[in-house]
Amino acid sequence: MTKQEKVNFVINTLYKLYPEIPIPLDHKDPYTLLIAVLMSAQSTDVRVNKITPLLFERADNPYDMIKLSVEEIREIIKPVGLSPMKSKGIHGLSHILIDKHNGEVPQTYEDLEALPAVGHKTAAVVLSQAFGIPAFPVDTHIHRLMYRWNLTNGKNVVQTEKDAKRLFPEELWNDLHLQIIWYGRQYSPARGWDMDKDIITKTIGRKSVLDDYYNKKK
Repeated sequence: MTKQEKVNFVINTLYKLYPEIPIPLDHKDPYTLLIAVLMSAQSTDVRVNKITPLLFERADNPYDMIKLSVEEIREIIKPVGLSPMKSKGIHGLSHILIDKHNGEVPQTYEDLEALPAVGHKTAAVVLSQAFGIPAFPVDTHIHRLMYRWNLTNGKNVVQTEKDAKRLFPEELWNDLHLQIIWYGRQYSPARGWDMDKDIITKTIGRKSVLDDYYNKKK
């Protein structure tokens, strides 16, 4: 297969598997999505989705959030991990949203990444999922699969994002990044990987990855 044929195979397979694409983190608006994505760092979406209702019951907007102390936020979100850093980030960014953005979540990388505890991936998720702005957030699943599919050299997530944006049409980015995440979780996980279920890697995968997999199976 040529590189373009591989790309087309990925797109077509993912759209057959996921014609409707659920967003993993529960939210109701850009602010609650921003907070949920921030909380998801080094945690699971399932765990975050159990805790965000408890937090949002107390404060689902920046004006109510700053009425809580950092310690109160920390106690609520402790189960998701990294609560000292995340609680300070949530409290701090809520103040900045009020002071600099009239309480609204901004719609640029520059403004989002200037917020406490908000990195490039978090900003990209908010832009794509809250505002429909083309972005290609790269998480561990996308990074792993792009390497397995020989569509990036896998050196770092920055390079993986550049390669994804170069290879896939911009109008598909927002759907594809979610489809790849779901595919990685269901068919191509880091552990317990069954190649027979992973049709994309089995068809277009990097030779060294396929060889390693089958050698371990012997």
